[in-house]
Amino acid sequence: MIPDFMPEKLIISFEEYLDTVEKLSVEITNNFKPTVLVGIMRGAAPIIDILSRILKLPTAYIVIQSYSGEGMEDKQGELIFARDISSIAKDEDFKRVLLVDDLSDTGLTLNKSIDWLKKYEPIKNKIQEIKTACLWKKKSSTFTPDFCPIRLENDPWIVQPTEHYEEISIEEIIEKQKKG
Repeated sequence: MIPDFMPEKLIISFEEYLDTVEKLSVEITNNFKPTVLVGIMRGAAPIIDILSRILKLPTAYIVIQSYSGEGMEDKQGELIFARDISSIAKDEDFKRVLLVDDLSDTGLTLNKSIDWLKKYEPIKNKIQEIKTACLWKKKSSTFTPDFCPIRLENDPWIVQPTEHYEEISIEEIIEKQKKG
């Protein structure tokens, strides 16, 4: 069965991805002096890696899973947060937090992550300010990030440079590497 609506795809090359992260780093540098970068896993992982190298900042990660059961394939499910932040940053580094995700799709993940950080016991009293950043904001997102180099006029499916790995198996990679 073909769905009535197939979202337009925005295919991002690795070079475009890196350029967008660099634009984001300039926007942040010109407007905010974060003391720690907090990435929402998995989407923020490569962004945080690059930003931490550019901005010379410690990092932390929040792992969130969106529960989706049968019939929920294209819907945002209930968000389940990991018990703790994964970080080598010191508690006092959390004064000015830059919360990073890859995109603002519905806005729910960023909103809930801010709430979660403000209640997270080890650092909640250290946080003075939280700002948000992402590479793309979709038109229908209800959340407006503080820093975002690309604000889309529509709601495409964004195909990021490493997403093809979700479609191939390790066996296919082994075969490819034998040939190469």
